[in-house]
Amino acid sequence: MADSVFDVIIVGGGGTGLMAAWSAARLGRSVVILEKCEQIGGTTALSVGTICATSTRLQKAAGIEDSPAEHYEDMEKFPGFIPERDNSELRKILVENIPETIGILVDLGVTFMGPLPEPPHRKPRLHAIIPHSRGYIRHLERACRRLGVTILTGHHAEELILEGGRVRGIKARTSDSESVEKRFLAKRGVILASGDFSSASLDYKQRYMSGPLLQIGGINPASTGDGQRLGEAVGGSVINGDLAWGPEIRFLPPSRPSIISKLPTSRWFANLLLFAMRTLPQPVLRPFLLGFVTTFLAPSHRLFELGAILVNAKGERFCDELNRPQDYIGLQPDQKAFIVFDDTVAEQFKSWPNYISTAPGVGYAFLPDYARSRPDIYARAGTIADLAQKLRVPVDVLEKTIADYNEKLAGNPAGARKPLVKGPFHAFGPAKSWIVFSEGGLRIDCEFRVLGQHGLPIPGLYAAGSAGQGGVLLEGHGHHLGWAFTSGRLAGRNAALASPVQ
Repeated sequence: MADSVFDVIIVGGGGTGLMAAWSAARLGRSVVILEKCEQIGGTTALSVGTICATSTRLQKAAGIEDSPAEHYEDMEKFPGFIPERDNSELRKILVENIPETIGILVDLGVTFMGPLPEPPHRKPRLHAIIPHSRGYIRHLERACRRLGVTILTGHHAEELILEGGRVRGIKARTSDSESVEKRFLAKRGVILASGDFSSASLDYKQRYMSGPLLQIGGINPASTGDGQRLGEAVGGSVINGDLAWGPEIRFLPPSRPSIISKLPTSRWFANLLLFAMRTLPQPVLRPFLLGFVTTFLAPSHRLFELGAILVNAKGERFCDELNRPQDYIGLQPDQKAFIVFDDTVAEQFKSWPNYISTAPGVGYAFLPDYARSRPDIYARAGTIADLAQKLRVPVDVLEKTIADYNEKLAGNPAGARKPLVKGPFHAFGPAKSWIVFSEGGLRIDCEFRVLGQHGLPIPGLYAAGSAGQGGVLLEGHGHHLGWAFTSGRLAGRNAALASPVQ
């Protein structure tokens, strides 16, 4: 079979890869995207959909005076920020270029609401897509196809092709029954945009991670570190591989796609939703808005502080909920758990200040919001036995678990946690611990070229998104997605402008 030749080859069809493809194709280059899954979207399509940015049209329309320099400074204020581990040059590139990225997304058809506040940001900066995150993929895919980008799904990139010390292309294998190997050659460059390695095999993760992170996977099961492996095989290296957003407890998504996820992403429909958000009374609007976000949210640990406990699928309590309970869920049967509490606890989470989750665009989600929006993960029953039946856990085991817990607290009446005795009884779940993002990406320079031995660029090889995170720390909501689109855009441009090799 003859080699397929393009100017730019991109590994990964998520937000990063699509933006890179659009950026290169708009400069007149021939581009192919190789996506191993049967559909494009990647982690971008699974995200809440917020991007953190300054100096945007939305900020200016709201009368907010803000700047990339202030954004740069505020990124250091988030808990977990490690100054000595951060790539400050890439952080500067992010904050200075993300306003243009937002503008491009809007021009391509994306509609945002906001900007929304998120401390410790000093000003509102979160831009939330309407109606849902697949809108990014649909608008970018449409723009790419208009420019002639070739998108091949079911093509797993297996090996980089090296000629004379330069990356010349990719060997890929199809995922169909014939499993054909294909060769793709790049005249100008290959861009690795395949995501993180949160769902990589244990042997790979053990090279960088330790502890509970080894027992759990990522929210995106396709995030297996393909780009990192490809880059390492030709001399690249991973930086900050031991860092991750996680483990984090999150509820399982619905077994079937929600009606919300199927809403059209056209600009007219998004603007209609935006108009409704601005005009309808909150009691009418709130249930609808929560349908967008409660699929992806994490329960507040305040639940445990006020008395909720965790039980596994056997009905057994397995940890001290006040001491990093997320580290132990991965060791349980099916890696699942239920959050169980009584009505005394439930009453405290029906309104401010005790919320179940933070919810972009709404602020906070309370118990009634979950009862309405996610009945598949919320149970309520008059007795522990009835609750056990609803959760499909052994009745006798759960009853003993609650009795033992109550007996343990009997001698500590002054504590914030109280015995679970007042019915009706409540539960959330199943919930799992996930790695939301692993931060380990290939070392890159400010041109998004992958660095090899002695810190020199590997000719013909670029990386972006999580695969090319390069050491920049992205704490806080909206920075990973902002990096995905911005780094993809810049990497695509740089590869397109590289001198061609015949």
